[in-house]
Order: sequence, then C-alpha cells, then structure tokens
Amino acid sequence: MKLKFSFLVAMLLTLFLVLAACGGDDGEDSSSDSGSSDDGQSEEQSGNDGEESSESESGDEASGDGEDILVYARGGDSESLDFASTTDGESSRVTKQIYESLLDFEKESFEIKPGLAHDWEVSDDGLTYTFHLEEGVTFHDGTEFNAEAVKTNFDRWSGADDTYAFEDEGYAYSMYGTMFGGFDGDEGHVIDSINVVDDHQIEFQLKRPLGFFLQNMAMSYFAITSPAALEEHGAAINENPVGTGPFKFVSWERDNQIELEAFEDYRKDGQPKLDGVVFEVIPDNSSRLIALNSGEVHIMDGLNPDDAAGVEEDDATTLYTRAANNFGYLGFQTEKEPINDATVRQAINHAINREEIAEAMYAGYAQPAVNPVPPNYLGYNDELELYEYDLERAQELLAEAGYEDGFEIDLWTMPVARPYMPDAETVATIIQSDLSEIGVSVNIVREEWAPYLEKTAAGEQEMFMLGWSGTNGDPDYFLSSLLHGDNAGSSNRSFYQNDEVDELLDQAKVATDQEERAELYKQAQEIIYEDSPMIPLVHSEPVLASLSSVQNYVPHPSTSESLAEVELE
Repeated sequence: MKLKFSFLVAMLLTLFLVLAACGGDDGEDSSSDSGSSDDGQSEEQSGNDGEESSESESGDEASGDGEDILVYARGGDSESLDFASTTDGESSRVTKQIYESLLDFEKESFEIKPGLAHDWEVSDDGLTYTFHLEEGVTFHDGTEFNAEAVKTNFDRWSGADDTYAFEDEGYAYSMYGTMFGGFDGDEGHVIDSINVVDDHQIEFQLKRPLGFFLQNMAMSYFAITSPAALEEHGAAINENPVGTGPFKFVSWERDNQIELEAFEDYRKDGQPKLDGVVFEVIPDNSSRLIALNSGEVHIMDGLNPDDAAGVEEDDATTLYTRAANNFGYLGFQTEKEPINDATVRQAINHAINREEIAEAMYAGYAQPAVNPVPPNYLGYNDELELYEYDLERAQELLAEAGYEDGFEIDLWTMPVARPYMPDAETVATIIQSDLSEIGVSVNIVREEWAPYLEKTAAGEQEMFMLGWSGTNGDPDYFLSSLLHGDNAGSSNRSFYQNDEVDELLDQAKVATDQEERAELYKQAQEIIYEDSPMIPLVHSEPVLASLSSVQNYVPHPSTSESLAEVELE
C-alpha cells in the first residue's frame, strides 16, 4: 500500500492543528488527559490542487493511490497480535481481521454461526463434538488450512511442553485455561483428546460436559494460526500473525499504527470490500474526534459520551452504540495491606459515589454496577443491592479495621479509552476526591498501556482501574476470568482467592442444566459481594463514531467485529 507519503504530509499538517487547538492547555501534551505518552498520529488530509478533501473522498485520500483504505482510530496500541496469549481488547480488534475461529458469532449477538467449520455435531451425552471444516481454504502464507492445523493450535495452547507453546519466552494462555478448565494434565481440564478424522474433519472428546463449549469455539482467542508460520517465526509470531481472515498483516509501528491489506484469496467471494485497514493510535479522545471530523480517520472508538449528541446531529458522521456487555471496575490487589482486609475494601465501596460517576461521565450511556457481570446475563444476582454511598458507614468500617486516621494508597489508572471507561483519568480523580472524604489519600499512578497490563498482571499495583467486556455471552467468562483463584496473576489482577467461590464456578462450568448454572453463579456473586475484591463501577453502552461514508459497519457486543463487509462510499 502506498500510504507513507500521504501519512507524512497528514502528520505534519495535523501537528499544526493540534498545537493550535491545545494552546490553552498551559503547555501540557495533548495526550495528558489519558495519562499516556503514546505518540498517536493525527493526519490532516488535503484534496487535489490544495483543496480540502470532503468526507466522501476520505477513503481515497487516506490511501494516496485511489485504494479504499479504512483508517480506524483507537486510544491505545495492541499488546500482542498473538490472540490466545493476551486478553487485551486493542489486540483482538486487530486479530479479528487476520484470524478466524472454527465457529463465529452473528453480527449483533452471541448467536453461533459457522466459521472455518461449516457444520458440527454433538453427541447425546455432550462429550463428543465433531467439526466439518471448510475445504479449499488457505492461510495468508499460502499453506493449507486443515484438521491438523486445528490440532496444532489447540495442542499449543493446552500443553506447556508443546513445541509452539513458547513458555520459555513468557507466553501464557490464561483464557484457554479459564474456558476449558485448565491445561493438559490438570484435573479440571475438560478436553480429553483431539482426533484428526481426516483432512477436513476433527473430533473433540471431552472428559465431562461443558455448557458453553460451542461458544468457546467462536471466541477470537481460539482462532487458527498457520502452523508453517509458527515454525518460521517461533516466539515472534506475536509480531508476524498469519491466519485465514479477510485481511493479512503488513506492518506494525509500535504506538502508532498497524497496517493490514486485503487477502485476495479469502474464502468468501466478494470479501473483503476494502483494500486495506490501518489501525491508528490517537490516545486522546478529543483528538480522535477532531481527526474524524476533519476526515483523517473513518472510524473512532472511545468517543466521549458528552460528544455523542453532536456526532448524531452531524450529517457527515454516524453514531453507534454497543450493547451494555461490560463493566468497568476499581480493583484491589488483595494480597497487599491494608486492602488485604475485606472490611477496608467494604469501606472504600461505601465511599465511592457510583451514581455520580455514571451521571457525570457517561451522558446517559451507563448505569451503576452491582455485580461483575452484566444484568442481562444468565445467573445475574438481582437480589444484591448497590453499596450505598455512605461516608459515615465507610469511616466506621475503617475504624473497625484499625484505620480511623485513614492511610495513603496508589491508584493505577488506564492510559487509554476503553469501551467501559472512555475517560479513566477523570474517573480516577473523582475516586481520589471521594476517598479523601474518609481520610484515604490517593496517589494516581500512570503507565503506558502495554506496561500497565504487564505490571498489573504481575501484581505491582495496590488499587487499579480496569474493566471487562464479554466475548462469548456467558457469565463464566466474567466471573472465572476475573475472580477464580487459578487466574490470579493473569486475568485475575485482584489476586483474589476464595475456595468456595472457585468451587461454585467450577461446578457451574461443567453443569449442562442452565437453571442449575444460574443458581451457582448467583451464590458466587453473594460471596464476591461481601468480599469486595473489586468495586464494579458502571455498565456502559460504548459509543463510537464514523464518517457517513462508512457503510455496513456493525459494532459487535464483544468489542471486536470483522470489517470484511465494510465499504467506503
């Protein structure tokens, strides 16, 4: 793709625009609102003969050579392009274009549909799943997709001793362990064997039923990488992704952009509609909106809710909302004093005004959260009530725990806009103010996005801000990922350990009766509510925006959607 010249010109022009726009910020960098030092690029585009381009021409202008190149602006860079070894949404947004799973979800729901498998069968006892694979499919490197490729990938994720597990290089597949009950050799690991029946038929034999096995097979975490690419690139596969998806990888400039181009041999006729996609990092929400309004980018996520009305009223732009399939939270590293005491955590729970946060920060696109699972999910416990905002009760609890004079604590805040929290920096300052009322002095700590994820997984933080968006429509993905003891130090950044909760979640994982599963999840939520290893803040309806020239874009509740059918007018 011939992007470099037009991008260079655009970057220089936008630098002038941003400096002019930020003149009243007392010299602070425009990215300071997000707490990030990422150098997000905003390109200003011009039409022929020096005339400013219209939004309808932006696709051609972005490419510089008449190609339809869609520019997707986001708040942070990807952590890794090896989908199974990360839980980062900024990563899956890109890998969704490169890779495909055996099954897929419908455009606007978690209803299952065919993916790389066109058909499947489940035995009456729920222990044998047979998948019939598409024929004539090739990976981006020209090698054949077949049943052996599927087995190679699952063996990689499930076995630390596997050639392609890359354990010595720091790779870990926490989502595999969460969704399939562990790894090879673990008592809870639900997959007994994987059998290649023939080139295009593969069989999964389970030790016990798993109520959401098919949903797992549609998750982007379990998409299929070319075995030849694993052999060629080894542990560098996270920077050299090779799948069967509609777009193939071209380049990655860290903290700036990832470039993809159309895969000409994609298995679906007429797709992708675009010639390529560029995922561009612009850390500040307002700067992304400026870039959108000036035609520099086509789609932006992390729209400030307060800006949604203006986008909706403008004929040149389109507003989108995702379903409230998430929650943002304040987490505690429960192994560290004084927040290793549940009474202290309950005190902080009473001191934070979640209703104020929802009202002030989300412009009607959020509701205060009670549980770490969305309200419309199986097993949501609606008998639990929001912790009342009660400073007097909070101070009583602190005194009971021996901290009547308060204490000092660090709060790590996200440097990027996330679907569940478009402005984490401001939310952190609200929490800082709330806790000062009960004598708790909060120091706000800022890190760039990839180090933030690495260090919080390692447990360096005290309090921290994050969130979770559902990727398969099942409550286990929320509760087990974030609060099961087996995931402490990976997706469980609270390092929360409760044997009773673990047992309830383990039982719910293998139960096939949905009413039984619902009751088990409700019981787990009651214990979590009392232990307060995290404070659910809000469930949000994330808002996004695009130029009106963007057609057929459908945001998925999981926050990662294929762009194969998107077109530019």
